[in-house]
Amino acid sequence: MEDALLLARTQFGLNIGFHILFPTLTIALGWFLVAFLWRYRRTGDEAWLTTYKRWVKVFALTFAMGVVTGITMSFQFGTNWPGYMNHVGAIAGPLLSYEVLTAFFLEATFLGIMLFGMNRVSPGVHLVSALAVAVGTTLSAFWILALNSWMQTPAGHVMEGRQWIAADWWSVIFNPSFPYRLVHMLLASGITASFAIAGLSAWRLLHAASDSGAARTLRAGIVTAAILVPIQVFVGDQHGLNTLHHQPAKIAAMEALWHTERRMPLVLFAIPDEENKRNNYSIELPYAGSLILTHSMDGEVKGIDAFAPDVPPVTPVFFAFRVMVGMGVSMLLVSWYATWRTRRGQAAPRWLLWLLSAFTFSGWIATLAGWIVTEIGRQPWLVTGVLRTRDAVGEVGAAALGASLTGYVLTYLALLIAYFVVLTHLAGSGDDRAPGPSSSEKAKGAA
Repeated sequence: MEDALLLARTQFGLNIGFHILFPTLTIALGWFLVAFLWRYRRTGDEAWLTTYKRWVKVFALTFAMGVVTGITMSFQFGTNWPGYMNHVGAIAGPLLSYEVLTAFFLEATFLGIMLFGMNRVSPGVHLVSALAVAVGTTLSAFWILALNSWMQTPAGHVMEGRQWIAADWWSVIFNPSFPYRLVHMLLASGITASFAIAGLSAWRLLHAASDSGAARTLRAGIVTAAILVPIQVFVGDQHGLNTLHHQPAKIAAMEALWHTERRMPLVLFAIPDEENKRNNYSIELPYAGSLILTHSMDGEVKGIDAFAPDVPPVTPVFFAFRVMVGMGVSMLLVSWYATWRTRRGQAAPRWLLWLLSAFTFSGWIATLAGWIVTEIGRQPWLVTGVLRTRDAVGEVGAAALGASLTGYVLTYLALLIAYFVVLTHLAGSGDDRAPGPSSSEKAKGAA
């Protein structure tokens, strides 16, 4: 049973971890496409049109990857976690349905116009289509985050028979952690898309230094990141305070705080020893932990021992949180320096282009680390205080789970390699000179 539970968790973790990469990019990328197309319609600059067409292909490829992995993930609710739908399906089912009805169909329908309608619809309709896709990606994040936040901080539910149902949908959707998680995720997507755009534009400039469109999108990406990362720092602090109030055990795991302390230090690095409940090789800042978490140097923070036996695994949560923060600080420094270095139209030196290329998917690293903190930090609960993870797992044996997990790993690895190959080809290929619009596009632009 324990082996099957661990394999089921690993398999679902792999699926959702792989899936989350693509919506994290498309949520904000849709709004970038609106901006690129708007700039072309306003200025008539053909470089913006070329840029828009290239990034629509990137968006479509990423959207398709998200759809494929999302479908696979949804099947696992029935195969690996039937207890989840049996107990809370009356809440989870409608929220997932709302996401499909109000977001997915909107994105899929109007994405077709963006891809194939440039010469078939008016410029205004094309711009509205791009806006509809961007709205759809944001609506998708709204509903998925509403469900995930309810699983973290459930509210508005009552028991009817053997199943939890919604007594107040407003409370279910706008549960205590939802506003913080939604804003945090939207900003994470904005930062992820900004670095992806800057990184792939840098890759393009390494191959075609005269591409004016790539130079402009590089600047757009790094400036947007330079603005969003500091805002994310503030929102992350507020999110942490909310988590301290509603999920204090998660905070204790994030800080590897074994015992309740007043004037808690901030642990910069340590190797948690879960067996002996202590930190080895710890590097600390005195009082800083209490100051950050309670905004008081004398503040008290509950330790892991206060929540036994319902405590999450400390080591993965502790290290994942520091990876997320460390990557965030790195992205802040890189975006600020790159913004300053390319001010007043100055070209980025090649070493900076290589650095930005290396940071293309830095947002994914921070997102995955944050996801590990969020999901593993909730254990042993699938829905906090409502449904334990072990009570939702199905009856599939460990051997079958191990075989399917191996298949998933190999398939997803092949998909990811193919995605990188196509993405770098789209970014690095093309004529150095931005091509102009077709005759029909010029006629519509004049109209």
